[in-house]
Amino acid sequence: MTEGTTVSFANGERVLVIGLGRSGLATVEVLRARGAEVWGTDDKPEEQLEPAIREIEAAGATFLNREDLPAMLAKAAAAVLSPGVPLTTQTVRQVQDAGIPVFSEIEVAYRICKAPILAVTGTKGKTTTTALLGAMLAADQRSVHVGGNIGNALIRETARAAPEDWVVAEVSSFQLESIRSFKPRVSLILNLSPDHLDRYHSMEEYREAKLRIFANQGPGDTFVGNLDDPYFEPLATDVESYRIPCAAWWLSREPHRNSALYVRDGKIYFARPGAPRAQAVMPVDEIPLLGEHNVTNVMGAAGAALAAGVSIAAIREAVRNFHALPHRLQTVGEIERVRYVDDSKGTNPGAVIAALKAFAPGRVVVICGGKAKGTDFSEMGNELDDRARAVVLIGEAADDIARHVVHVPLHRAGSMREAVREARALAEPGDVVLLSPGCASFDMFDSAEHRGQVFTAEVHALADRSAPRGA
Repeated sequence: MTEGTTVSFANGERVLVIGLGRSGLATVEVLRARGAEVWGTDDKPEEQLEPAIREIEAAGATFLNREDLPAMLAKAAAAVLSPGVPLTTQTVRQVQDAGIPVFSEIEVAYRICKAPILAVTGTKGKTTTTALLGAMLAADQRSVHVGGNIGNALIRETARAAPEDWVVAEVSSFQLESIRSFKPRVSLILNLSPDHLDRYHSMEEYREAKLRIFANQGPGDTFVGNLDDPYFEPLATDVESYRIPCAAWWLSREPHRNSALYVRDGKIYFARPGAPRAQAVMPVDEIPLLGEHNVTNVMGAAGAALAAGVSIAAIREAVRNFHALPHRLQTVGEIERVRYVDDSKGTNPGAVIAALKAFAPGRVVVICGGKAKGTDFSEMGNELDDRARAVVLIGEAADDIARHVVHVPLHRAGSMREAVREARALAEPGDVVLLSPGCASFDMFDSAEHRGQVFTAEVHALADRSAPRGA
């Protein structure tokens, strides 16, 4: 099949799904329900895939090992690539060499979707912002489906969406790499900081992947961007403004001639392009989330919601009732006047820096480390020196991080239990023990969620031991 041939992903078409994680399994389920013939494959050893194989076979699909792949490719109409599977794998190259078009899961989700999509990306904060945006639409009495990188497969949400509904999608750079016609009604880029440099050769390559979010937008669509981010500020000027093919709304922490959303006198304001005066959205001190970065997240979500026609009253209500998501600056306990905060989803140095700024300098004992993703820890080390009382290092990246921390006491731990106990010994009343790793989790844990769960369990175990007898 040639690249230009239309694929419906239904009605007997033969489709290969590459990658049998959460999104891949959802793709199999949705495409089978649409009547497609579906095969699934994954580069992991077959013994590790037994639960996934059982699941796709129960849906009426077929598992293919690498040896059986060539015969299937002679009959395939298309392949769907799960998030996280690089375009450079041997399997993907084999499929492309056979002339089979490869689509990302979010591309297929878009093509089968009947509802408008609001898409959110960024290096950090995108899950919180996606959830906030969904809450704003719900507060405005919209029927809304939230999916994507946030944890539930986008394709399953778009398959359920009616034309009068709305879909909010958290999308990653990995997912955007292989889009073709994906065209959100509103797109939002929050920020960019060094991450995934084990996958991208440079920050410019990483940036270009993010910018694909608005590549297919046009008249009637809106892009919302962060004017304070140096990687995206050129898009608001004559330097690169030609690249945005739709209306552009910018947010900034201070008033700017290009800003549609900004903070002034402790309030978030919205200056609708072409309107005679700005409207107050809400006081900053009503935001219940820790950290200055969450003010930007709220403005981003508000900008996307306003572009979708959501009322200011609904936006304010949604923010005021919002709670921190698990593993994102989530307070999980307090023991002897020391607060324990789980930020396990802080998997890059920029997220650690943002988390540190949420607390008073010198009053934080930080647990960090894990599996590095090709990032530079020098700026993170500077912030740890400036703001931490002490640092407890875990995981493969411990030595690399240690090279960039000069003034603050460093301690090592071989497990999360040991790290939590060491942090407790270092903390003083009024301090915060913060798990903010700045790294992936896969050297010691199954996922960032698993890492946060283990941290929380160890904190609760400490609390049990610290409780007075008979309490």
